[in-house]
Amino acid sequence: MYDGDESEGPKGTFEIYKAEADSLFKQGEYKKSIDSYTIALELQPGDKNTLVCRSKCYLQLGDTENALADSESSLAEDKTFHKGVYQKAQALYYQGDFELALVFYHRGHKLRPELQEFRLGIQKAQEAIDNSVGAPEKVKLTTEGDLSFFAKQDEKKIKKPAYNTYGRPGMQTQKKLEVSRPAGNEKTIKQLLGELYGDRQYLEKLLKETDPNTPVGKTISGLVSQGLNYLDTRTDFWRQQKPMYARKHEKQMMKRENRSEGSNTAKLSPNDYIIRELERIDQAQVEGKYSESLKRAQRCLNTVNGFTEDIVPNKMEVIANLHSCIGNAYLELGSYDKAQEQHQIDYNLGEEHDMEEACSRGLDNLGRVYARKGDYSQAITVWEKKLPLSKSALESTWLYHEIGRCYLEMGKYQTAKEHGEKSLTLAEEAGEPQWQLQASVLVAQSELKLGDLSAALSSFELSLDLARTQGDTSAESAIKKAIDDVNNKIAKGSSTSVKPAEGETNTSNNNNAASPTNNKDNKDNASVKSKPASATEQKESPKSAKSVAKSVTKSEAKSETKAADNKSEGSPAQEDTVADEDNEVNKSQEQEKEGTT
Repeated sequence: MYDGDESEGPKGTFEIYKAEADSLFKQGEYKKSIDSYTIALELQPGDKNTLVCRSKCYLQLGDTENALADSESSLAEDKTFHKGVYQKAQALYYQGDFELALVFYHRGHKLRPELQEFRLGIQKAQEAIDNSVGAPEKVKLTTEGDLSFFAKQDEKKIKKPAYNTYGRPGMQTQKKLEVSRPAGNEKTIKQLLGELYGDRQYLEKLLKETDPNTPVGKTISGLVSQGLNYLDTRTDFWRQQKPMYARKHEKQMMKRENRSEGSNTAKLSPNDYIIRELERIDQAQVEGKYSESLKRAQRCLNTVNGFTEDIVPNKMEVIANLHSCIGNAYLELGSYDKAQEQHQIDYNLGEEHDMEEACSRGLDNLGRVYARKGDYSQAITVWEKKLPLSKSALESTWLYHEIGRCYLEMGKYQTAKEHGEKSLTLAEEAGEPQWQLQASVLVAQSELKLGDLSAALSSFELSLDLARTQGDTSAESAIKKAIDDVNNKIAKGSSTSVKPAEGETNTSNNNNAASPTNNKDNKDNASVKSKPASATEQKESPKSAKSVAKSVTKSEAKSETKAADNKSEGSPAQEDTVADEDNEVNKSQEQEKEGTT
């Protein structure tokens, strides 16, 4: 795909290059992935999802400038594109601009409050800011005392050359920095870099031993300087993100937590305790430890109930969220009634305190509970009530899909198909191939239940292409099996329509129209005529459709022949007419004889 003349242009389609880039990204081939994403963007400029994916590649390579540029380009037309907002926040965070990253994490959380990555982003950006400058409540600035020290510092900063303006300093400067670097500083760098510290030492040794005056040495020195520059940048970033004193404090906190979780909870601030517990509850839920998640949520709920709103301003919001966590745990444990009760509390708190997020979340989870219980009509009612609260195309995609699935279970296949088509359209707008696959499968199953085999086959083929693009082998095998079943049904329908045509051909060779065999064949032809070929049969097997038409034509011709035969044999009325004509001829002959006499 990379070979050939460049003047000919790309040899594939946008989807092919996009899928190739996604596969390379999963394999860790970020540079090759960037090349494929770039070609895809040449074919379809400004595709926001592709820009976000390329930004992720740049971020993996440490190129925060290009990562930030791509993320901003993805937001050029749609400022509410949550993936672009998140990627911009990530690029700013890894660039060391924690304050601006925090702004965009908050912006994304406002757009999509149900996504956990924005909550975690807010937390890690806030922690990085606190680690860099200290928590606001611990810092008190005053103008007392002698401030001449700061003026001297400013003068020193002006006299110093700009660090890292055109790249890493030369070899001699580097040697001076290494000689003048204190041992404690090296120890800090070693702790920050971890396993990369050995690589840094190797590169510094290689830089000393390489002669930059030769062409080869010049190339090697340039590459080594780039690597050392990258490690220095990462060191500065990690130092700002989490200084050594913060790391030591974290280790001490972990030790205390292992000794006694209760005493540690008492020393934490209420907000820190709530954030920590919510993360642990979510982690236990993800790992399938539903009983542990339930116990943690119940224990945290009891603790939060003891806090006042002065300590926790968003107390009701936290309580509603904890009821939701308890309901999710009960749902996975199979206690549907208890899960319904908890999610109903979550929804009621949202309505009572005007919390739209809690209302939306409560309706979402209530629908899931009803669907698990098999009460599909109630699940549809709840989810349709949630539809106006949907804030994004992706959320609406999920809702229409689940509602359509319920209609499919209830046997209302046409309505299920309509909801599946709506879900597919919204998934395409949101650029979510995974939900495009789910929606297309729902449409195909509905069409199959409706008996529209050709449409079901087309929808399953679309689903198969989507599954292949995503590399979902399990879905691909299941869809292939469904396609084989549909093809078998189409083949059976075609063979049924061919059989009468063959029987008709055999009958047409027999000249005796009055035989019982012909009467039997006429009955078969009449049944074929009364059952027209379906649209699927006409599309998939045109020969069989033509044979059905021939058999119908022949049966009509045979009926006309029979009527002609009946006419030639004569009816009783025709026999009376012939007898009267004979009598008249006899009378005229007798009169002629008498006249002659």
